Amino acid sequence: MLFQVRMDVNIPRDLPVDQVDQIKATEKSYSQDLQQQGKWRHIWRITGQYSNISIFDVESNEELHNILQGLPLYPYMTIEVVALNRHPSSIRDDDR
Repeated sequence: MLFQVRMDVNIPRDLPVDQVDQIKATEKSYSQDLQQQGKWRHIWRITGQYSNISIFDVESNEELHNILQGLPLYPYMTIEVVALNRHPSSIRDDDR
C-alpha cells in the first residue's frame, strides 16, 4: 500500500540543543533503515519549512501507523496521511 505522508516538525525552542541533536541523529538512522528496507520510498524537503513529503510502501495502515509513531521526532510532528491508488491512465506497469 502506498501512502503520501506530510510531516511538519515543531521542536520546542526550550529543548536543550544536545537533546535535539541526539533526537535528529536517531531519526536519521531510523529513516535511513526504513529507506533501505524499501518501506520509506521517497523523502523530499518542503522549501522554506521544517517539513517533508514522503512516500511509504507498507503492508497496512497499522504498519504505517507504527512506523510513524516510532519516529523519534513524532512527539513534535503534525502528520497528514493520504492513501494512494494506482491511476488507470498510468503508463507504468508497477509503482516502483
